[in-house]
Amino acid sequence: MAARMDLDGRPIKPMTICMIGAGGFIGSHLCEKLMAETPHKVLALDVYNDKIKHLLEPDSLPWAGRIEFHRINIKHDSRLEGLIKMADLTINLAAICTPADYNTRPLDTIYSNFIDALPVVKYCSENNKRLIHFSTCEVYGKTIGSFLPKDSPLRKDPAYYVLKEDTSPCIFGSIEKQRWSYACAKQLIERLIYAEGAENGLDFTIVRPFNWIGPRMDFIPGIDGPSEGVPRVLACFSNNLLRREPLKLVDGGQSQRTFVYIKDAIEAVLLMIENPDRANGHIFNVGNPNNEVTVRQLAEMMTQVYTKVTGEPMLQSPSIDVSSKEFYGEGYDDSDKRIPDMTIINKQLGWNPKTSLWDLLESTLTYQHRTYAEAIKKSMAKPTAS
Repeated sequence: MAARMDLDGRPIKPMTICMIGAGGFIGSHLCEKLMAETPHKVLALDVYNDKIKHLLEPDSLPWAGRIEFHRINIKHDSRLEGLIKMADLTINLAAICTPADYNTRPLDTIYSNFIDALPVVKYCSENNKRLIHFSTCEVYGKTIGSFLPKDSPLRKDPAYYVLKEDTSPCIFGSIEKQRWSYACAKQLIERLIYAEGAENGLDFTIVRPFNWIGPRMDFIPGIDGPSEGVPRVLACFSNNLLRREPLKLVDGGQSQRTFVYIKDAIEAVLLMIENPDRANGHIFNVGNPNNEVTVRQLAEMMTQVYTKVTGEPMLQSPSIDVSSKEFYGEGYDDSDKRIPDMTIINKQLGWNPKTSLWDLLESTLTYQHRTYAEAIKKSMAKPTAS
């Protein structure tokens, strides 16, 4: 493998990366990229390894020996500090990040995203190890624009809704709206990491993902996840399409979101890993402001893409409206718009996303149809116990 150069033309030294949550959606794509394109070694920590099994065996793989799987629950495992010490860089991807859990399992959500992340930050700081911590675009909460009168012309002014890492406030709902338990826990760990940097010299980078989409994301309920679970919007819609059910639009599907392709986003993470001088001390939005749609528009586009991918006809009534209380339970609330400002990542790392919304949906739905269609047919054909 030819020597890799960083953005300033310096050769990149091979490093050892301790990746917590390596077995998840983002971790699996990042491990793939690191194995295929770099000389770096990965200590892959997670409770499950299904999504990275193809990287771990057989022993004849070209990167054999450069990725080690350690089955660890970071809540209570004395091996964690030793593994962080063995690495040059720790990447923490571990989190509960399913909106349906935020108001139904708020304690687990707060513990997972704040309490369980504390030892990781502490060990990195005490051992002078660099940390890349994955946060969320949810830390921004609601936009300033959402508080303006409905007919205010200022609502169209980007200054009131585009989210900037260094200037946008973090605005959450009231305490009884437990949906904000996730965003609040994520914001507090960000503040702690930032304080460790300021007071104790921790080298850190914080990543705020804006809806990263692609193969292996989330789960399909009852197939590779709990049957009563509710994954994020795109996997919910995929599940409906695969089962030939109408797509459920929460509160009319008026919320606006942007979506970025996982492979584009992983390029950004690799730039952070290999350019510490440009990434340390920064918080980065990683999203695609060009792929903005309402949830209703997303449902319409996914229905069209699915029809193209599978050749199956559309349902007569492709979507139905449901209330957020009915869908998510009591205590749900939402942010109106999530559009990332890309100035900082563009300036520091020269990164821009490339993939259109249609193309990323086509890639994801092709994968999901290929992976899940048979399993879903079997599950639906099983006779139910009377």
